[in-house]
Amino acid sequence: MLIGVLMIEKVDLLSKYYGCGYYNTRLPRILLSGCLTNEPNLFTLRLFARSRVKLQIFHEIHGGPQQMSGGSFNLVPKNVPKVDSKYRKIGTKIPVPESIPILDELRKYEPVSMTGQPPIVWDRAEGVSVFDKWGNKWLDWSSGVLVTNAGHGRREIVEAICEQAQHGLLHNYCFPSEIRARLAKRLVELSPPEHEKAFILTTGSEATECALKLARTHGRSVGGDRKIGMISFSNAFHGRTLGAQQMGGSPALKEWIVNTDPSIVQVDFPDGFRCKETSFDHFLGQMEGQGVTPDGICGVITETFQGGGASFAPVEYMQSLRNWCNDNNIVLICDEIQAAFGRTGTHFFGYQHYGIVPDLITLGKGISSSMPISAVVGRKDLLDQYPPGSMTSTHTGNPLCCAAALTSIDLIETEHLVSNAGRVGEVLQTELQNIMHDYKDIVGACHGKGLVAGLQVVEAGTESPDSQLALDVVQGCIEKGLLFFAPVGFGGGTVKIAPPLVITEEAVLEGIGVLRESIAEALAK
Repeated sequence: MLIGVLMIEKVDLLSKYYGCGYYNTRLPRILLSGCLTNEPNLFTLRLFARSRVKLQIFHEIHGGPQQMSGGSFNLVPKNVPKVDSKYRKIGTKIPVPESIPILDELRKYEPVSMTGQPPIVWDRAEGVSVFDKWGNKWLDWSSGVLVTNAGHGRREIVEAICEQAQHGLLHNYCFPSEIRARLAKRLVELSPPEHEKAFILTTGSEATECALKLARTHGRSVGGDRKIGMISFSNAFHGRTLGAQQMGGSPALKEWIVNTDPSIVQVDFPDGFRCKETSFDHFLGQMEGQGVTPDGICGVITETFQGGGASFAPVEYMQSLRNWCNDNNIVLICDEIQAAFGRTGTHFFGYQHYGIVPDLITLGKGISSSMPISAVVGRKDLLDQYPPGSMTSTHTGNPLCCAAALTSIDLIETEHLVSNAGRVGEVLQTELQNIMHDYKDIVGACHGKGLVAGLQVVEAGTESPDSQLALDVVQGCIEKGLLFFAPVGFGGGTVKIAPPLVITEEAVLEGIGVLRESIAEALAK
């Protein structure tokens, strides 16, 4: 027999791990089937038998381990086959035995949260290559988490940073500088005419929180204190600070907040895999189901593509969203921190694939291909809402970072890296679709555009993420000289692919071969 309080707790946990769409579209069938009972054996056998993510829900409801199961990267040096190709070289055990003291020191002095990446101690990086101190070379398919769009260690960027440092200005707070003026102007000139202002910041989280602030301020000015709600999307990621995590779509990442803002709500992201409903009517239906009305909404924020799976929304959906925001005086924000500066191919900004113009965009990562810098770009009336001195940042437009950003943008334009991302990206996307076809039992979806993609690894024959298999694939690639960051996305099951935009078709095909080998070997374990 279902007990009301217990049922509510279980509903909350389903929503926590599956997003609000699970509550809206699947829960009634689960309740009617009698699976949500007080009997652990029924709950487990009927609904949660095969999935590591579902096992975590079982533990939280019935007591037991509170960490999601799944592995971590092995720190015991392992003999691996030697590799010596044009783009890869592995000649030691992995991890390198001599690197263990460095890894131990990092673990001693840094938070445990910093230990999630493959144990490869970077020494230098150039173009599409990452090197350690012991003669190994990796073909980089991470871009240092989508930062090095113009390539690693570009001489032009190094020279620009050095020239600025030698010029004698390392920091100037909000006092005027010529180089900050140049970058602000450049960002606006790259943007559509509707975007007339740029606010230069330091991190992506700082940019998304600023966008939230601007949207809410505008909402209050046109609709009073009621119009402060923000809509974001399930499985989204907008940063790790308070406001950014509340706009994010993973409830597990905001448990620490406890008292979350009830006016920030999530709806399903229409990726066609985790959410089968891709019509804009589903958006409207979820709003209605949560008791949300447009007169209480100040803004909608969405990643241009969801970083966890490289998933894009349908063009028609985004155009309907743009029209709905126009009709209701709602600020539309596209988080372009991963998508901008040519990453998606064809266009400089990712949102241009949708044929829309957002009111605000947030920029970061690939803006400089190196240094920490971000920005909010958008409508003048939104960015000019605060009087002098009341919306600033300590390191806004740091001269060294501005120099790096200006030079990186120049390289992306003069070397035609946007078109390269489109052309080489077609090869990448085609090969990844072939991998999905060949391994359709364990690759649930492969999304992406240009030089970003997400291979969503699932437990065989299901749609449940298989974080351990994804980790094994990445580990195998690392040992063969193909560099990824740790699996990301829903349930930690996505192998994210994002090489620098300078990559060649030849390098892509070599990497695809390594990825195929690693998948086959991981399945054979």
